[in-house]
Amino acid sequence: MLNLIKKWNTLRNQILFIFLFVMMIVLLIVGILTYSRVSTLLTSNAEEQMQQTAVEANGRFESLFEQLNMVTKQVATNEDLQKLLLNELDGKAATFNERQSLMQTANTLQANADGIYSIELYTKDYKKILPLGDEHLLGRIDADWIKKANQAKGSLIWVGQDPRSPEFFLAMRRVSMMDRAFSTGGYLLIRINKNYFQINQGISDDQSNDYTILVDSNGQPIISNYEANISHLFTTTDSTIRINDEDYMLVKQTSPLTGWTLAILTPVHTLTKGITVLRTVIVISGIIGFIIFSVCSFFLSTLITQPIIKLTKTMQQASKGTLTMTPNSASINEINELNNTYNQLVVETNHLIQMVYEKELIRSRSELKALQAQINPHFLFNTLDSLYWSLEDKEEEELAELVLDMSELFRYTISHQNKNEWVTIREEIDHSDRYINIMQMRFGDRLQWDKRVQPEWEHVKIPKLLIQPLVENAILHGVGNTIRACVVTVTIRKANKKNRLRVTVEDNGNGIEEETLRWIYQSIEQGGNSSLKGNGIALANVHKRLHLYYQNHNLKGLEIDSVVEKGTRISFEIPINEEDNNGS
Repeated sequence: MLNLIKKWNTLRNQILFIFLFVMMIVLLIVGILTYSRVSTLLTSNAEEQMQQTAVEANGRFESLFEQLNMVTKQVATNEDLQKLLLNELDGKAATFNERQSLMQTANTLQANADGIYSIELYTKDYKKILPLGDEHLLGRIDADWIKKANQAKGSLIWVGQDPRSPEFFLAMRRVSMMDRAFSTGGYLLIRINKNYFQINQGISDDQSNDYTILVDSNGQPIISNYEANISHLFTTTDSTIRINDEDYMLVKQTSPLTGWTLAILTPVHTLTKGITVLRTVIVISGIIGFIIFSVCSFFLSTLITQPIIKLTKTMQQASKGTLTMTPNSASINEINELNNTYNQLVVETNHLIQMVYEKELIRSRSELKALQAQINPHFLFNTLDSLYWSLEDKEEEELAELVLDMSELFRYTISHQNKNEWVTIREEIDHSDRYINIMQMRFGDRLQWDKRVQPEWEHVKIPKLLIQPLVENAILHGVGNTIRACVVTVTIRKANKKNRLRVTVEDNGNGIEEETLRWIYQSIEQGGNSSLKGNGIALANVHKRLHLYYQNHNLKGLEIDSVVEKGTRISFEIPINEEDNNGS
């Protein structure tokens, strides 16, 4: 998981993420504000529309009520009716013909008024005149309604549902006697068809879930398609109520003329159905905008980071030893300035590297020549010393062979001084052979020689005088320090590490004590500065030249293992590859 985070934690991805995150926040805020604003406008407009619908509907109800008022007023002011009631007040009972004539007049007026089912006329004493019958007014309505009619002074008042027949409503008015200072002369009781107030207009037909409730001033329903209890609808102050797990918008309108209150309930989702379309449009627009912005952000982030990535890859090549300049590209000024600065740094660094490399090359060559100059006198001294010890006991023929071998030794050491200083393992072993021959003249049978070299490794190139000084060291400090026979063995085999050879020179002499071995290691590291006879000079020389010739291969150098009374082993590793054997 951590590696995955590191892989994606790039400058381009960070820029892209920030751009997309900001875009998402902007789209979210704009979408929410737009949706909220439009939703509020739609809800407000729907509420205003419903309010206007309620006002128009109330106007229709007032118009219907006013029609009833006009018809009943015409009846109440009819001359024949006024005369009949005046006679009743004077104690003259109405004849059958008068009542029958008045009935025809009332029927004529009633026929011109929609909704009026019947008109009943009662005297001041509540006796029924029209239609014919013995019924009493108090048997039809409560006395409170008579009292209200008197207080209304001839205005039409609404009684409500007819107790005898729920399909009808009752309204009444007092008949004022125009010839008696508008005093009470009787009462008109009007029966109205219930369907008279049913309206099918005002609310659109597709809103089948709408509820319309009209109640009078006493809270009694006049029309209603809402079957549940309606009392809470006219007491609540909320504009939205919940019915059957659905939100409804409630609009109420009270008529100042009739005192009736109209309530309209409309499902919120039908009023705001445009919000769903708006929400869909906002979401689709947001997705399209996000895709467009994502593509633009990707190309923008790539445009910004591509030159940086190129510069980074070029700089990474420096860790591999290659300093190259990055090509100029059309980019922003800051990145171009960074690119130019890096190119200038590369030019100066390459110049410094070239200078340091040349100085180091000159120093290495000088040091190698110095080491070779050091090994030659050392080798010459040891060889002449061996010649000195063998002169007394050798015949002329043997001396001749000895001189011949010495000449070959000296020719090998001083040859190729200005040429390639690399030789094959075969040549180095032959040189060691000749040196052993000379040293056997000195030590005789005490010195024995063993070579363990496979033919496949004889062609491998190594620096000259890398094995012979170790053989020389083994003879002088191994064979020379014991009186018993001693074997010097040279072994060349495949090392454990791939493409490496291990060269080992060992003897079975007296070995080296631990303290002396530590001193030898210290002497090697210090360059072979020794107060003992030759001790450490050859070893330090070989060790130093290994590091100089193979400085790019991280070699350990000489490794010395020694056990007292058992012998000493000195070994080192070299690369096998042909290209590695052409020098460093």
